[in-house]
Amino acid sequence: MPLRREGFSRRRAFGYGQMSGAVEPVAGIVGAAAVMMMQPILPYALSFAAGAMIFVVVEELIPESQQAGNTDLATVATLAGFTLMMSLDVALG
Repeated sequence: MPLRREGFSRRRAFGYGQMSGAVEPVAGIVGAAAVMMMQPILPYALSFAAGAMIFVVVEELIPESQQAGNTDLATVATLAGFTLMMSLDVALG
């Protein structure tokens, strides 16, 4: 639709749309092969990613939540949320 709006013919816009999607199956196969080859280190890589996300939350969101004067509520809610998340992770595998 964006190409059509820019003045391309229906056939040409459809062709460009098909060409832009043609790389997806190839990239999917390459990505699946990469995951299969890296499977032994995958848990460590995902753990690192989870640690990075927790760092971002601690570094950015917690100080921002404590600026309004709700320091105790923000801290307790963060701890409760983290505890719930870990409990669900252990319980559901």
